[in-house]
This record gives sequence, C-alpha cells and structure tokens, in this order.
Amino acid sequence: MVNVGPLVEAQSPGAAGTTAVVPGGAGAERTGRVPWRVRWGAPVCLPALVMLALGLWGVDRGGIWRDEAVTFQVARRSVPQIWQLLHGVDAVHGLYYLLMHAVLAVHPDEVVLRLPSVCAAAVTAALVGELGVRLAGPRVGLWAGLLYAVSPMAGHYAQEGRSYALVAAGATGATLLFVRGVRTGAWRAYGAVLAVTCWLHEFAVLLLLAHAASLALARVGARVWRGWGSAAGVVALALLPMILVSHAQSAQLAWLRPPTWATAQGLLRWFLGPGDGVYWTCLALAVLGLAGLAAPPGRLTCARVGLPLAVVPPAALMLASQLSPLYVDRYVLYALSGAPLLVAAGADTVARAGARLRLRVPRPPVLALTGAALAALALCLQLPLMSDDRDPAHRPDDLAAVARVAAREVRPGEPVLFLPAQARNAALTYPSAFAGVRDVALVEPGPEAGTLYGREADAAGLRRRLAGLNRVWVVADRDLLAGRWSPSGPAERAKMTVLAQEFMPAEESADGYAGVRLYVRRVALSALPGLVPVPGPPRPAPR
Repeated sequence: MVNVGPLVEAQSPGAAGTTAVVPGGAGAERTGRVPWRVRWGAPVCLPALVMLALGLWGVDRGGIWRDEAVTFQVARRSVPQIWQLLHGVDAVHGLYYLLMHAVLAVHPDEVVLRLPSVCAAAVTAALVGELGVRLAGPRVGLWAGLLYAVSPMAGHYAQEGRSYALVAAGATGATLLFVRGVRTGAWRAYGAVLAVTCWLHEFAVLLLLAHAASLALARVGARVWRGWGSAAGVVALALLPMILVSHAQSAQLAWLRPPTWATAQGLLRWFLGPGDGVYWTCLALAVLGLAGLAAPPGRLTCARVGLPLAVVPPAALMLASQLSPLYVDRYVLYALSGAPLLVAAGADTVARAGARLRLRVPRPPVLALTGAALAALALCLQLPLMSDDRDPAHRPDDLAAVARVAAREVRPGEPVLFLPAQARNAALTYPSAFAGVRDVALVEPGPEAGTLYGREADAAGLRRRLAGLNRVWVVADRDLLAGRWSPSGPAERAKMTVLAQEFMPAEESADGYAGVRLYVRRVALSALPGLVPVPGPPRPAPR
C-alpha cells in the first residue's frame, strides 16, 4: 500500500543546499529521495490511468478538423517531401511531422493520429503527480495529478492530432528535471529534454522564463544560477536555427489578433475549470496555495514552481502579442501543469490548518482518498462539457461532413473549385470522397510543389479555366462566402470575383465551417430545370 502519511522535512545533502521533502516519519531515511513505492504508486499511476481513460473516451469522433488534417496529410508524405515543405512553411512543427510520419506508417487513420497525444497527456498527468510528490509529498502529488487528468483543457488537447500534448509532456518532464537540478546540481538531462521540447514547438522556450522566476522566488545561491544558466544557454543555442527559420515564416500567424483581458480571464478559467463551482473552488485553493511563497530561502515549493509555470509563459506571450500577435491558448498548454500544483497545495494547507486547530481531520490515507473523491466530483461536474467536446461539431470544422456531401453529390469528372485553397484539406484528408473529380485551380499537388495545399493557377489562369465551365462545385469557407472576411492574394480574389459576376449558386449542402455549393453560369441557369438559386457570395469590396 502506498504511504500517504505524514511528511517530515530534511535538509538535502545536495550542493544546492535546498530543503527536500521526505515521506515517512522519524524513521524515514533522510536522503531527500522519494522511495520508489511512492514515486510509482498512486500519486503517479492513478492520474495517468484516469487521463488515459478520458483520452481514449470518444477518441474516434468520426471527423478530422483542419489543423489535424494538416498533420494527417503532411505526415503521410515521404521524408524528403516533408523536408522540402519545412523550408517554406510549418518549420515549427517539423519534428512533430517526422514523428507522426513513423506513427502513421503503422496505420493511417484518425485514431492512430491522436494516440500519441492521448499517451502524452497520460504521461503529463503522471509527471504532475510526481512533481507534487517531490515538492510537497504523496498526498499533494495524488491530488495535483488527478486535477490535471480531469481538466477539460487537458482532455481537449489529448484528442488533438497536433503537437501540443507532447509539448506539455516534455515541458512538465523538464520542470521535474529542473527541480532535480536545483537539488542535486545535475543539469544535462534538463537541457536535453527542454531542447527537444522546444523543437516540438518553439514557444516552449518560455519555460526558461518560468524556471528563472522559480529560482528568483526561491532565492537560490549563485552555484544553482550558474548551473541552470549553462543549461539554458545550451537550449537557446539549440533552438536558434528554428527561430531564424520560423521568423521568416511568421506570415502564417497573420490571422491572429492581440489578446485582451478577456483572453487572459478565459485562459484562467480553462486552467482552473470552466464551470463556476469548480472554478471558484479551485481559485480559492490556489490562492491558499500561494502560502508556499513564504517558505525559507533555497527551497522549491509548489507555489514557487507552479505559479511561475502557470503564469509566466502565457503572460510573456500575451505581452509580446501586443506588438506582434502570436498568442493562441494551445501554444501555452504546457503552462496548465502549474495550476493543479497550486490548487493541491492549497487543499493541503487547509488540511494542515485543520490538524493544527485540533479539528477532526481524517487520518492521512483517508484524507488522500477524500481529495481523490473531490477530484472525481470535479470530473462529474465537468462531464457534460467534456462530452460535448467529443462531438466533431465542437471543433472549428468537420472535414468528414464535407467529404460525405462531396461523395454523395459530386460525380467523377465534374469540376471542383476550393475557396480558399486551404479548403482543399477535405480532399487531401478524405481523397476517396473526391476520387476522379477535376480540381479546376490545381497546377501541381502539394507534395511535389513543397506546399501544404498545392500550387494553384494565377489569377489570369483561373479566369481562363473558369471561362469554359457552365457549372462548378465549390467547396468553400462559409464565413468567406458570407462576407465576414476577405481572401488574400490575387488568385483568391479572382475566384470570388468570377463567381460573383458570372455564376449563380443553385444548390448547397453541408453545415459548419465549409459548404459544398453547385454554381451554374448565369446564362445557363434557365436551361437547368429543378435548380433553385440560393444567395451567392457578396461581390468583393473595391480595393
């Protein structure tokens, strides 16, 4: 049975001179190490199993959305084709695409696409539990790991075929190695893990700022700063080529807008729990958990590690985004690991205060199970939200729905126009639904062209290609057709202009992000009985 009993504090013999937490009691070995039966017991294994179960629940949604579709179609290219693509776009995801190339070689479907994220989320929950054990003991570790596992934000990205869950696992592992480095002076593994994590997504480098803040809050000595600084320098040097290449590709983020206070408040709710009851309870406990900031110098606590981890990377990215928008919540998913540490530490503060006041506090094992039961209650309160999240309609788009309409309506040999070119994602992800159709705009497929969606004809070429058609199926972004945004580039504007001036939409199918519409040339519409015109796209605004 895992010991979740009282904890004693012992001075670690490490060179850092920090205080370590040792489970057990007066007879515990005062080495500053956590026994293996605790490390691999309930505080680590139980959160991992809960996260794995929640990640596998509904992982086969039956639909892939646009970002996952990019992973799916890029990872199935050859390694030379992926390498060619990274020179022009998505260099920040290059290592992830190569990893997924090996994974999807086993079996290319949407479940296999998401399995690495599910497994990474389970590992992250285990690592959060281990962090809690190292910083405050098994009870706090168990609570923190379970809180991470039942977080709707963690569950959401556990089912995304993108790199963010893997980045969260790497960042949490690096934080665990950071704690070890402060206590023992061993920094090589920390630098290596964080460097690899940054190559999975470069914004993980903001973790260095969080760890620097932890060192400042702990008021460690110069020797620790030198060791950490050397490892941080290695990480920065290793990431420099990625920074240079991705800076040249920054136009990919042109769609972003500067974050606001509402953005920060929304992220805080994601971190602590979207529901009011869970949110306010966790917020109160997190505030109580800040008491660890007043610990003696040289000691790492849940507050000194969790607060910078949860706050510094999102705050830094939001501040930088006021000058050049870069912020998206998934880019700082790894910061979520800090919030459960604070909440669990706050709950432990309440339990210890009850013991000091001689209240009838349950025995430590019962208390640990009570905390686990409260985490289960939080899960129950958030189950409706998590259930909705497993509906494909909850994602920004559902390319499977578009593909089903195309398979039903569009016949082999018929012309299809994708508006904008990114709408071709549906055909690249579900090629059987578009088998034999004629892609009007495509000049060279993406793998050969070294692009995500292929090379299309220029504006003049598009006009010539459309001039010979009396009808064309259009797979289009519905917001674009509704005039809620304007396409960039002369070729996309030419598509809009020709459709608005020379064609009339006669049929429409599919809902959500993309619609499938049949457009018929105006002069030919009267010759096609049974077609009822529907509102067409607005004419492009004069430039």
